[in-house]
Amino acid sequence: MSTSMGMASVFVLSSLLLSPLAMAEESPAFVAQNAARAAAFEEHQTELAASHQNDANPQQTQVKASVSNESKDS
Repeated sequence: MSTSMGMASVFVLSSLLLSPLAMAEESPAFVAQNAARAAAFEEHQTELAASHQNDANPQQTQVKASVSNESKDS
């Protein structure tokens, strides 16, 4: 009997302690904060992609210039 009462009390206490976390996921402040994080992450990914493209473009122009120089030598 004491084991079942202990298990029941653990269940009740854990549900009471974790209920604020469950409510936080539905609050407008949590939703707004989550949206701000997602927007910041998306902006960071866009900046990384743009900087990666900028790093790749000079290499391509150098290759084209060397090809045109070789054609002039012939």
